Order: sequence, then C-alpha cells, then structure tokens
Amino acid sequence: MTETQVGVLSCSGEEFLGGTLVRLATRKVMEELRPGKVVTLCLPLYIAGGEEEREFAKNYPVIAVDGCDKCCAKVATLKYSGEVHDTIVLTELLDRNVILSKIVSARELRPEHYAMADIVASEICKKVDEILAEQ
Repeated sequence: MTETQVGVLSCSGEEFLGGTLVRLATRKVMEELRPGKVVTLCLPLYIAGGEEEREFAKNYPVIAVDGCDKCCAKVATLKYSGEVHDTIVLTELLDRNVILSKIVSARELRPEHYAMADIVASEICKKVDEILAEQ
C-alpha cells in the first residue's frame, strides 16, 4: 500500500506579506513538521501548464493555502485539477491589515512575522493530519 502524501499549493504572491508567510509556513511543514508526508506544488509552474503538478493534484489530496482573498491557489486547482481537499485563506486566519501590508523581502521580517508563519504552519498540520487520518 502506497503511503499517501498531501500536496500543499501555496500562494506565490510577492507583493504582500501574506504570500511570504504562506510560503514560509509551507516550507516549515514540509521540512520540519510533517517531512515525507507533505509535498509542495509550485503555483507558477502549475498555472503555466506543469503536468506533474496538475497530475499530482488530480490523484492526491491538496490543500490550497492562499495569502489573500483572491485565492489564486484554490482557483488554479479547481480550474486545472478538480476539487481542493481543503483550503486556508490567510486573511481569514490572521489580521487582514497586517497580512496585506507591503513587506516584500524576507530580510524585512521580524519575530512577530515568524510567529504568524508558525500559526499558519500549525493550521496546515491540522489539515494534513485530518486528511491522513481519513486514508
């Protein structure tokens, strides 16, 4: 029996803090919190026609993690691969004014931003654990 992996398709937005936080959280989940259970899918490649990314999302559960309410990761999954197993929209999880602040560089992040990324990582882990428990 093949072990199920969960795909996380996270926001790639560079203009606002939300995109940066989502990417940091996804990477932490993949590398530290749920290694071997989570893979990340590249949203720009996904949108550009990346067949491996799209095929994974058709065959495995995917969590769309969006940095703002445009929900680009969710919309792309629905368009190119079908249903999203679950979603996280950062503007619903954290303070909208902070998330939409214009911090572009990871070098500008402060400890409170890393704490926010930890909150997002925790939410991703909860959803991953729920998915894996269903399998």
